Amino acid sequence: MIRVCGVEDVPPGEGRAVVVEGRRVALFRAEDAWFALDAICPHRGGPLADGIVARRTVICPLHERRFDLATGRQCAGEYFVAAHRVEVRGSDVYLALAPGPAGVAPRPATAVP
Repeated sequence: MIRVCGVEDVPPGEGRAVVVEGRRVALFRAEDAWFALDAICPHRGGPLADGIVARRTVICPLHERRFDLATGRQCAGEYFVAAHRVEVRGSDVYLALAPGPAGVAPRPATAVP
């Protein structure tokens, strides 16, 4: 786990971009929990940290793609970003990077008659 900021550095309902081991990450403080996703929307490169946080989702500010903060999956879509583990210890926020880049979720195989 790597310390990325203090609790007071991110107001509730907002996100902030941080760089961890050379990787841009969007850190979010939802009403009741902290989340972190890769910072770049795979659709068109929008800055997710600047998106609107609504409950446990973030909406990309460029093209309104909505991502689940816990899983990184696009709601009602095929895109995804990596979701990272966040821990709050006292007044400090720590993050552990998840493997894997953003992308498009694989489509299920279709049966060929």
